[in-house]
Amino acid sequence: MTDLHSDTPASVSPASTPLHDRGLRSFASDNYAGAHPEVLEAIAAANGGHQIAYGEDVYTAELQKVVRGHFGGQAEALPVFNGTGANVVGLQAMLPRWGAVVCSTTAHIHTDENAAPERVAGLKLLTVPTPDGKLTPELIDVEAWGWGDEHRAQPLTVSITQTTELGTVYTVDEIAAIAEHVHSLGMTLHLDGSRLSNAAASLGVPLRAFTTDAGVDVLSLGGTKNGLLYGEAVVVLNPDAVSGIPFLRKLDMQLASKMRFVSAQLIALYGSESDLWLRSASHANAMAQRLRTAVEALPGVTLTQATQSNAVFAILPAGVADRLRESFRFYDWNPATREVRWMCAFDTTEADIDAFVAALQRELAAS
Repeated sequence: MTDLHSDTPASVSPASTPLHDRGLRSFASDNYAGAHPEVLEAIAAANGGHQIAYGEDVYTAELQKVVRGHFGGQAEALPVFNGTGANVVGLQAMLPRWGAVVCSTTAHIHTDENAAPERVAGLKLLTVPTPDGKLTPELIDVEAWGWGDEHRAQPLTVSITQTTELGTVYTVDEIAAIAEHVHSLGMTLHLDGSRLSNAAASLGVPLRAFTTDAGVDVLSLGGTKNGLLYGEAVVVLNPDAVSGIPFLRKLDMQLASKMRFVSAQLIALYGSESDLWLRSASHANAMAQRLRTAVEALPGVTLTQATQSNAVFAILPAGVADRLRESFRFYDWNPATREVRWMCAFDTTEADIDAFVAALQRELAAS
């Protein structure tokens, strides 16, 4: 029987039997990984007793200190449920109803959020093709025009992704150049940081070096792809770049009543007493490098992008991907060219990589 007035149950029920094989690994997405044990411990520690709902809890207050430690004293974090919510709330707060966002054609907000920025946030996306997922000032100018023309949605914000959807990483100087150009046009800069930690690990710099210090106005702070059970945050770096964001978070159904459990996870990941964000991202990046090194010399494998974070992109001979997927799940990136994407996570092991490469070698030989 459980004592409802105690933080500790009088007796503990046996753990439920898992419904899946805990040894199963895939290379489809870092979202497939479970929650990091340190994150689960943080959730358990935040449980028990009562805390004020909707963000007036001590964990969300502590999260503000953590975020300011990484991004500066002006930073404000608004925890949300997921990355799509973070992007929608952040971009919606940055734009009027007639505003538009310039982004790459591969941007997650364009390809994988089911038109949520357009249908929920009510904004227009102006997409620009890029060879490596990275925008430049020159590429931004392809769509950054037409101000004052009532027939055109007004390009007022640029959104970049760090790391990009192609696994590439913007340098500090590249983001600073974009920010300077964007601001000179009277626009603001949004950064989709679902894999922000992987970028920092790749660059070997603090998080603020390519965000606050580079001129980013608002970012989505990732967590789910780096060991959280669920939860992300909108981080406002420039308060003048947003309007009404607390109301929009509620309007967009991203205001958690028991916010302490989102905030506790983000504290466990990014807190000053832990470098879990960096440890986990560095490991995922290292596993991707191990995978690239193992496959780049294999006959029939053509790597298509630089491996700068935790993603490897490759083109395989006809039929190989489908046969390999019988053992390891992963996604086609471009079925027309047989390009696939392999993702590593915080819990990917060297043995996982070796087993995958061995299976790939067998299928290549069979082809």
